[in-house]
Amino acid sequence: MKALLFSLVLGLLVASQSEAQTDNSQFTGRWITHYSAASNIEKITEGAPFHIFMRYIEFDEENGTIHFHFYVGLFVSFLSLVDAGINEFRLVSVDNNALIAHVINVYGHGWKTELVQFFGAGDNVDSKHKEEFKNAVREKGIPEENIRNFIDIDNCPEE
Repeated sequence: MKALLFSLVLGLLVASQSEAQTDNSQFTGRWITHYSAASNIEKITEGAPFHIFMRYIEFDEENGTIHFHFYVGLFVSFLSLVDAGINEFRLVSVDNNALIAHVINVYGHGWKTELVQFFGAGDNVDSKHKEEFKNAVREKGIPEENIRNFIDIDNCPEE
């Protein structure tokens, strides 16, 4: 099921202050999900709101927004997407080959989940970017056993 769920799943997206001086629109283009990690592992398992397969990211510097084009599994109900909560998106690092993001998801009665996601411009991951992702996971207090490999299970069509 193809979805552009910018407003439903990710809600209000805010680029980090450290990135404010950079023109991130240069990174608009094809990005695919390589790895995701979450403090609440249920948020990234099959059928969960953050079990997503990215295809395209569009940075709109003028309006201060980021639009995501991605696929979600068939078993994700509309209700679980609506109940995904409020999300704050921050870029940890970005270059022409890798984008590492930190998402703070607040849902229910103030429950919070920390997520770190690794998106790549291509199918391969170099060791430098993978280590950078793992460092970000550790910095957010997420156990390494909560890292899920998405690139190996991605069977969604190209956009």
